[in-house]
Amino acid sequence: MVRRGTPASARLTGVPARPRRRCARRDQAATRGGQGSCARAGGLVSRVAVIGAGAVGCYYGARLAEAGHEVHFLMRRDYEAVQARGLSIVSKDGDLYIAHPHIARDASAIGPVDWVICALKATAIEEARALVAPCVGASTRILVLMNGLGLEDRFAVWFGAERIFGGLAFTCINRGEPGVVHHIDYGPVTVGHLKDDPAELDTALALWSGAKVETARAESLLAGRWTKLCWNIPFNGLAVTAGGITTDRILADPSLRAAVSALILEVAAAGNADLDAHGSPARLDGAAVARSMVAATEAMAAYRPSTMIDFVEGQPMEVEAIFEEPLRRASAHRVATPLLSLVTGQMRSLNARAR
Repeated sequence: MVRRGTPASARLTGVPARPRRRCARRDQAATRGGQGSCARAGGLVSRVAVIGAGAVGCYYGARLAEAGHEVHFLMRRDYEAVQARGLSIVSKDGDLYIAHPHIARDASAIGPVDWVICALKATAIEEARALVAPCVGASTRILVLMNGLGLEDRFAVWFGAERIFGGLAFTCINRGEPGVVHHIDYGPVTVGHLKDDPAELDTALALWSGAKVETARAESLLAGRWTKLCWNIPFNGLAVTAGGITTDRILADPSLRAAVSALILEVAAAGNADLDAHGSPARLDGAAVARSMVAATEAMAAYRPSTMIDFVEGQPMEVEAIFEEPLRRASAHRVATPLLSLVTGQMRSLNARAR
């Protein structure tokens, strides 16, 4: 469901259109040149709530606002800065400045929307239901743009499986000063539906039509999640256990580089067993995934994975969703994952120190 909004023919700079429903305010998504519009190239405007307006949530929410959607950000620590100075995206794909974004401290001030994008850290999963619920109406769809395994299942229990989607972002995005997000490299989002419904997946991808975000389909969301873990587990894990290092340093070290490939092979094997247990015909080619993940990471700028940043800053890390749950499933399916077990144990121990 995408609500009808401003017709594409109403695109006028500086002159408000007269849509069937209120579209995003004209200055919500302006480029550095200061030009904004409440019309959308696709002719339809969706009302979107971003729950978890950190680096990832702000970046993708801003790109949707830039495309003409009415985007509301639930903010905490950056609320005052964004209210005073707007939201700035410094991006390799073109900088973006939103002078007066829709921001709220309480989700009830946003109310029901067409789409909720939940971009919370997985460490906040226990808070997610209460934060998301005020924005969920009868026809709301929810995109879980979070790291880890099994999160969509939690949302399905709370809100119903039919409305739940997973988003897999392959990107390098970090916070800067308050109200500023730095998009360093990559940026594609792969979208899947929890029940792998092709029609629902079409609807989800339509939301991103016209946005400056490359999208792809995950015909099997579970396979997509395991594929993402093939990057998250080795690069987040080794960045932390090696003492807080960037991705380029991981690949420059022969022993760590070998560990990356070995971890990917273990994760892919566990993923295939899990897919089989769920009755899915999808499979991961571990060797091919390892080659592509290493090549893509080698080509990117030096990057500080989010888990490494949390480690360096003494914050709780996303160990449960990224490491513990995949290891539990590997054990349940009797898949040998000695390196994953070792790294998970190290991450568990290091995470305990942050609490």
